[in-house]
Amino acid sequence: MKTTLSNLCDSELQQYVKEGSNQAFEVIFDRYWKRLFAYAFKIYNDEKIAEDIVQEIFISLWEKSNEANILNLEAYLIKSVKYKIANHIRDLKFNPVHIEILHNIPYTFKTEKDLEYKEFERDIFNEIRKLPPKCQEVFMLSRFEDYSSAEIAEQLDISVRTVEKHISNALKHLKATIGTYHLAVLITGMFL
Repeated sequence: MKTTLSNLCDSELQQYVKEGSNQAFEVIFDRYWKRLFAYAFKIYNDEKIAEDIVQEIFISLWEKSNEANILNLEAYLIKSVKYKIANHIRDLKFNPVHIEILHNIPYTFKTEKDLEYKEFERDIFNEIRKLPPKCQEVFMLSRFEDYSSAEIAEQLDISVRTVEKHISNALKHLKATIGTYHLAVLITGMFL
């Protein structure tokens, strides 16, 4: 059955996980564990911490599977790694060596991938500008400023359902014009 499940897309696997399927969860775990670990290690450079963070994310995913409404699992998992590492760093007590390392982290890298990404990002924002103004505003608040649907609804004086409809419409448009993978790349902010 695990072989059959491995052919399913993420949303189908998530549905099985919501129904309590351990095998579907194992497929998701196998599909993303190495990638998430590599990403966490690339950011933090501590094997044990990176491993712990990824394990915590998968535990949380399993525990909250019934209540979670994840539209893009890959982007959600990548973003979760970023948040967990940020929280871990915030809780650390830095010594002078850590502070020196943090100060010496370069902000930009002029590599071919960075240039490709900038060009790609420009194309994405051109597509976002094609959305109706309110849809564009809601999408930008949601995906680039990390506002929750409730916060957006309150700020724009519209219902949460309307916010979710705008986000759904924006995602449909972007998926149709640029594809799911590229949309995930944009939202996570980097090539992996």
